[in-house]
Amino acid sequence: MPELPEVETTVRGLARFLEGERIERLVLNRPDMRFPFPEGIVQSLTGAAVTSLGRRAKYGLIHTDRDTTMIFHLGMSGRWRIDPDVPDKHDHLVMETAGHSFALNDPRRFGYVDLVDTPALETWPAFAVMGPEPLGDELTVEHLRIALKGRKQAIKLLLLDQRVVAGLGNIYVCEALFRAGINPRKAGGRVFRPALEKLVPAIREVLAQSIADGGSSLRDYARPDGELGYFATRFQVYGREDEPCVRCEGGTIRRVVQSGRSTWFCPQCQT
Repeated sequence: MPELPEVETTVRGLARFLEGERIERLVLNRPDMRFPFPEGIVQSLTGAAVTSLGRRAKYGLIHTDRDTTMIFHLGMSGRWRIDPDVPDKHDHLVMETAGHSFALNDPRRFGYVDLVDTPALETWPAFAVMGPEPLGDELTVEHLRIALKGRKQAIKLLLLDQRVVAGLGNIYVCEALFRAGINPRKAGGRVFRPALEKLVPAIREVLAQSIADGGSSLRDYARPDGELGYFATRFQVYGREDEPCVRCEGGTIRRVVQSGRSTWFCPQCQT
């Protein structure tokens, strides 16, 4: 599934060609993806100028001069194709400007699109309950200390809770916990300030590095230009079961399952 760095990479790729342009045509090739397309989206966006693009957690945002914002989620296999050579049966939504076309392609159709009044973005149901952005100033040691205080649930699962931190996914939580030396099975309430002081910069570091690398190309994900991100070559624990730890002598990466999700870690140096 495309995670925060993949969505950020997608937004930056789209912005190069879409920002400041007018949507001359919008075509829906089917009535729905995971959910039905918003009623009136074609009329609302045709003729609108794209003022800027952004991201909230794992959602991309396309802002227009009509005070409306298209929100898109890439689901399991979604991606935007810019100026595709040939149409594809999985191009479910296509936007055209004077110079380019943008096709939202999603073979599994777990992605979706919504249209929201821009001033009401923060009250959109998914955004209204989200925690701080992991790359923003609001993610602090104190925020995590308060959010985790007294919690018995494993720290790995709490970091995946979008109400605690927005946008963190399985890959980057595993990698950040490894860099911070925290056992993913430890109760959140038992992760104290010294460990949190390592965790916050570890989260920022692993996300920033992945964005710089163009994301992690797993299964169907690719950037809008069709190129593959290469952060997967830097994984230190994710997917490395039974391989030697890169940090400690004698450590071996283990895989466990937590609430149905695989977790990779080094039991020797993550305490």
